[in-house]
Amino acid sequence: MSSSGSEFLATLEDIIHARRSAPPDGSYTAELFAAGARRIAQKVGEEAVEVALASVAGDRDEIVNEAADLVYHLLVLLANQEIRLADVAATLAARPKV
Repeated sequence: MSSSGSEFLATLEDIIHARRSAPPDGSYTAELFAAGARRIAQKVGEEAVEVALASVAGDRDEIVNEAADLVYHLLVLLANQEIRLADVAATLAARPKV
């Protein structure tokens, strides 16, 4: 991932955390937090299935769109559990190299 891609993910993560702390009216992210962990987990599952189905169909644009939805919902799930993307990255980095 380019540094601009990782910078954007960090910015998006900060926005998500801010919307958890101070939910603005009409925010989809705030609605997800209000709905709770079960709903957030359900959305992650739905998006993961949509990515998998798009990959079977071989539709690159659809894969990219669904992957973006999955990453967003995963960031919401992590924020809801007070986990930062850096924690996930550190765990990946600590795994044995292939």
